[in-house]
Amino acid sequence: MKLAAIDIGSNAIRFQVSTVLEGPNVLFKKLEYVRFPLRLGHDVFTEGRISHKSADKFIKLMKAYKLLIDLYEVDDYMFCATSAMRESENGAELAKTIQKEFGVTIHIIDGNREAELINNAISSFLTDKTYLHIDVGGGSTELNLYYAGNKIKTQSFKIGSVRVLEQIDSPASWKDMEDWVKENVKKSYGKVTAVGTGGNISKIFELAQTKAGKTMSLRKVKQIRDMVEGYSIQDRIYKLQMNPDRADVIIPASNIYMQVMEWAHASSILVPEVGLKDGIMLHLYEKNKGKTKAK
Repeated sequence: MKLAAIDIGSNAIRFQVSTVLEGPNVLFKKLEYVRFPLRLGHDVFTEGRISHKSADKFIKLMKAYKLLIDLYEVDDYMFCATSAMRESENGAELAKTIQKEFGVTIHIIDGNREAELINNAISSFLTDKTYLHIDVGGGSTELNLYYAGNKIKTQSFKIGSVRVLEQIDSPASWKDMEDWVKENVKKSYGKVTAVGTGGNISKIFELAQTKAGKTMSLRKVKQIRDMVEGYSIQDRIYKLQMNPDRADVIIPASNIYMQVMEWAHASSILVPEVGLKDGIMLHLYEKNKGKTKAK
């Protein structure tokens, strides 16, 4: 079975094709991965709509992804759009254009659905301890609280790396997030471990040279953040090997992770290296397992 997941984020648009290997454990072998730096959030969070220039690029990109889906003879696929498209005045209109021209449905999902898909991807990394999952995107941050092996609370906030970079994050949203963390992460739950998903925390994890499966201390996150902040944007690109659209948002994103960890009194963070596209893959697999071919 071949599956394709497309994550239409606020800072970039990710496309992945995987083949499913079924055995004692289900494995997703990556066949193709493309990350295109189309920052829809810049338009939407400042102007309220996707610009003509960005819309033209978006249409070309969706055409390219649909061609790759056809070339790989994918059995099933799903396009999911998050905060930028759901908040854009013309997001739904643009999705209709894509449906009409290429026969592709773009699912503009809310924060809870986004969190649900990502949580499906991280669940195998968790035990019955207390965890606060922090997913920082370009336009929103999703928080999910796990206790005794169960997800007990979830909330989405309009705080993201692109919003903070553009200085259009609302103080009220920060206060709402602080209140939510302090109200829901109770002392009686014991020690809290943060779980971080998103490209920026993955880059911090990589720069810290932390081994897979190990946690990273909040102190170490701060050290790496401070080190990166000491470089110019150009040096982050050339010396630290960052994508240009990662180099400018990594500091605002790091600050969100650190602030939430401090509110929750979480002294360490686990970074499973999965995200929305992995959750989409699992959703498609569950939908199609047992079938010889998707309808």
